[in-house]
Amino acid sequence: MSNQKLFNVAVVGATGAVGEQIIRLLDERNFPIQQLKLLSSARSAGTKLQFKGQEITVEEATADSFRGVDIALFSAGGSVSQELIPQAIEHGTVCIDNTSAFRMDPDTPLVVPEVNIDRINEHKGIIANPNCSTIQMVAALKPLYDRFGISRIIVSTYQAVSGAGARAIDEMLRQSKEILAGKDMEPQILPVGSLPVKHQIAFNAIPQIDKFTENGFTYEEMKMINETKKILGDDSLEVTATCVRIPVVYGHSESVYVELKQDFDIEEVKQLIADAPGIVLQDNPAEQQYPLATDAAGKLETFVGRVRRDLSNPRGLNMWIVSDNLLKGAAWNAVQIAEYIAIEQE
Repeated sequence: MSNQKLFNVAVVGATGAVGEQIIRLLDERNFPIQQLKLLSSARSAGTKLQFKGQEITVEEATADSFRGVDIALFSAGGSVSQELIPQAIEHGTVCIDNTSAFRMDPDTPLVVPEVNIDRINEHKGIIANPNCSTIQMVAALKPLYDRFGISRIIVSTYQAVSGAGARAIDEMLRQSKEILAGKDMEPQILPVGSLPVKHQIAFNAIPQIDKFTENGFTYEEMKMINETKKILGDDSLEVTATCVRIPVVYGHSESVYVELKQDFDIEEVKQLIADAPGIVLQDNPAEQQYPLATDAAGKLETFVGRVRRDLSNPRGLNMWIVSDNLLKGAAWNAVQIAEYIAIEQE
């Protein structure tokens, strides 16, 4: 271990929900760090965070922040990534980006390690982390895609408010308390902070995540559609999505219908899912065992259950997929990529 290569690492967006999880995972997994630099907006600069029992002061992220940095993990918003990543690359930094800024760039690998880890080696300074909802779905479907082929995917998501940030969590809790106390409640954040109309999230389901595009789908739905095709490397895939925000703090849930290209045995399907890396099969209807967001919260794995043959299509398959959106859906996926880079450079 004394010869292990150490890396200078930067976390951009260190004070955000995903950034905090990245720092925690780097600590818990003993990532080979020589120096850790924590970066944020000017507003959050000066905040002090703990790492390995040491106190680190968060600095404002600028182009010069990346001098001598080997690996930078970004989770500070798309505009920050678009501005700073090209400058970081000029300093020789390998950037792992949690935003949508570069996901569909043809020169940028879009990576879920359990699905297409080999694509990391094609990077030109940037590796993109997919959308949280896409990550858990493709991780669960990859073994079925490899074995049977997939022609069609229909997904409906039930997404936690933490996907919209800490203020959305606070809003849900505040609304819940005010409604239960019989008080008037004024929505302020969801579904989209920059849009004029806001909706109640407490005791509700909002069928809008992100803004609408011209085709009637939201940007979140289009991310799932386009990213799934890119990650699996299959433009012939038919994918459609409906993304819904529900009053859950952590953990995205998905109802997924897939049409396979070949006939299948349902027990083989379950075994393939159970054997897949990073996947836990929880599927025992007799005992009411199936994935729950409350159980997945805080865990690194993706959980799959309610696996059953469709009644109208002999090649159709239904399942329920749940994962912690801040972990496998963001921070953990990024740290996995960083670990792969570190191993490759040893």
